[in-house]
Amino acid sequence: MNAYRQINRSFQQTYRTRSQQLKQRIAMWRSQSPIERVERPTNVARARELGYKAKQGVIIARVRVDRGLSKRRKIQAGRKPSKEGRFYAFRKSLQARAEERASNRFTNCEVLNSYFVGEDGNFKFFEVILLDRTHPSVMGDSNYANVIAQRGRSTRGLTSAGKRFRGIIKKGFGTTRNRPSVTSGMSRRQE
Repeated sequence: MNAYRQINRSFQQTYRTRSQQLKQRIAMWRSQSPIERVERPTNVARARELGYKAKQGVIIARVRVDRGLSKRRKIQAGRKPSKEGRFYAFRKSLQARAEERASNRFTNCEVLNSYFVGEDGNFKFFEVILLDRTHPSVMGDSNYANVIAQRGRSTRGLTSAGKRFRGIIKKGFGTTRNRPSVTSGMSRRQE
């Protein structure tokens, strides 16, 4: 059996059984800052699948995101009952928001990809793979050349998590108005 496949299976087993090791790890992450740079990926196999290489200029950041819906402040003036909702779902996924926060923190880097590493009742944790745009080892790598050429990938929804919430990963029937984004088809003037 492939070593990476074995690593993936062991990680899935720890998530399924909620092992003691995972609980301790999440408790430690909860006490740290929301965006934390880490030395090496927690799940090496998953990081390698998404394009991670253990070389200079490739950075891993663990990001903590609040779970649940967003809460709007209470309206003091009169409103129709149908407009009084206070909890709204974000259009973006938690993973896409984690990627955006990491790119805002590390301004000289571009987001390559990200993956889930854990959750508790209040937070979800993602590890984001970032590429330093100015590092010679990243600039000389042909696999990373197209990625660092795209400025603001996470903000513009060009990562895989961004494409998923924009609805453009799916192809074929039922996706007639998805490109270039879900909302652009709505704003076009009907002629």
